[in-house]
Amino acid sequence: MATSVFLDANIILDFLLKRKDYEDARKIMVLVLQKRIRAFISPSIVHIVSYWLTKAYGSAKSKDLLLLLLSDVKIIDANQDVVNLALTSQIDDIEDALQYYTAIHHKIDFFLSRDKKLKKDALTLLPVCDIPDFLNLLDKRHA
Repeated sequence: MATSVFLDANIILDFLLKRKDYEDARKIMVLVLQKRIRAFISPSIVHIVSYWLTKAYGSAKSKDLLLLLLSDVKIIDANQDVVNLALTSQIDDIEDALQYYTAIHHKIDFFLSRDKKLKKDALTLLPVCDIPDFLNLLDKRHA
């Protein structure tokens, strides 16, 4: 079965806005398209990304980009128990905690983010990796 990853907003934005880490984010999206990994986001990620896309491209293009993204990236959500867990966790950033515990609830293998603080706060149950670290791990898994 393909490795599952949760994509933090910064990864999606790097890809869709072609920011400085675009090439790394593109590598992840290629793996998703090739079905070598399964990618997931939450409705909150859609909300965050849509805000920045709309500022950059306007509403119509943003909707098109999000619909295209969602043809390959699946949405997962949290219930009240997951939200309560996130809010009582050691992660100070509420938004990060909600995303992280949603990924744990859905038994995702890796959480991809450039957020160094979140990486530091991560549990061994769900590693937080930046893209270069994840690609190295993935290569080792398939070696």
